[in-house]
Amino acid sequence: MQHLIRARFARQGYAYAKKADEVAREHGFDRVARLASNENPRPPSPLAVEAAHAALRAGNRYPDERMDALSQALRRYHGDFRFVTGAGMDGVIETVIRTIVEPGERVVVATPTFSFYGIAAGAHGAVVENIPRNADFSVDTGAFADACRGAKLAFLCSPNNPTGTTTPPSAVREILDAIDGMLFLDNAYVDFSETDYRPLMREYDNLILGRTMSKIFSLAGLRVGYAFVPAWFEPFYLRAATPFALNAVSAAAAIGALGDSEHITTTRDHVSRWRERFLTETPFPALPSDANFVMLDVAPHTGDEVVDLLAAKGVLVRSCTSFPGLGDHYIRVSIGDDWENDRFLKAVGSL
Repeated sequence: MQHLIRARFARQGYAYAKKADEVAREHGFDRVARLASNENPRPPSPLAVEAAHAALRAGNRYPDERMDALSQALRRYHGDFRFVTGAGMDGVIETVIRTIVEPGERVVVATPTFSFYGIAAGAHGAVVENIPRNADFSVDTGAFADACRGAKLAFLCSPNNPTGTTTPPSAVREILDAIDGMLFLDNAYVDFSETDYRPLMREYDNLILGRTMSKIFSLAGLRVGYAFVPAWFEPFYLRAATPFALNAVSAAAAIGALGDSEHITTTRDHVSRWRERFLTETPFPALPSDANFVMLDVAPHTGDEVVDLLAAKGVLVRSCTSFPGLGDHYIRVSIGDDWENDRFLKAVGSL
């Protein structure tokens, strides 16, 4: 019956990192340093856990389809903007594509970057056009804007996954001024950066800022994504969205997490401190990063080889070979807990 499967998914899908328990079993470790998935090593805020427990009592009821309480909490946190939500930012990305793109239409992506933009767009029948970044992984704004003309939707990630590169707001403004479609600016890691793109939402009606509760808020397992959207776009997104995609327990946890400023500050300080050490203490060249990870050029090794070498030392990192437009000699290393980071620096220093 495999002939029924669409050709694109018969070949490949999203490439996941290795599982920590598999690496531990294979190499005889009680615990493995999990530095492959850009997770926050700290557990969720107690405020998030308490709110989630309370929401479980009403688990027999469907959640609010508009997520009004979460939107109100987001406005308290960010200011008077319009928000939409989804099951992780991946869910938001899929819904935005579903809302805008017809089969056969172009979607433009600045690469190398997160592969899911192209996977999701292709799954909806779009023609994906990858526009390479410059040699230093900055965005070629002219080439990107030229490619975006005539395309309904484009994706740009900043800070970029997996390079950690930030695109200045002035460059984003240049792109927005030049294009005639929507720009989805993925800000999953912007909480670890000093850059603020939110003022652009008050200037442009063709911009969407994607955000997630998975990183600085420690809710990766609860899959809460959201986006700043123009007011005109919100009703169309809601029409296209999967009904009740974001569950009530996750939404409640997100509201609690938004209220814990200490958790946010402590996490940001931890990442900043260890990111500087990763940039200066590894034997391989590390790209400057504004995210909770760094990317290392491990040539003459391949990324896959170094992943295996570090796994044998109890450290799980991500090979970047699956990222579109990137060579085979890079790894991405998340900022983990203290013991995880120490183990990584020791392990990578012995290669």
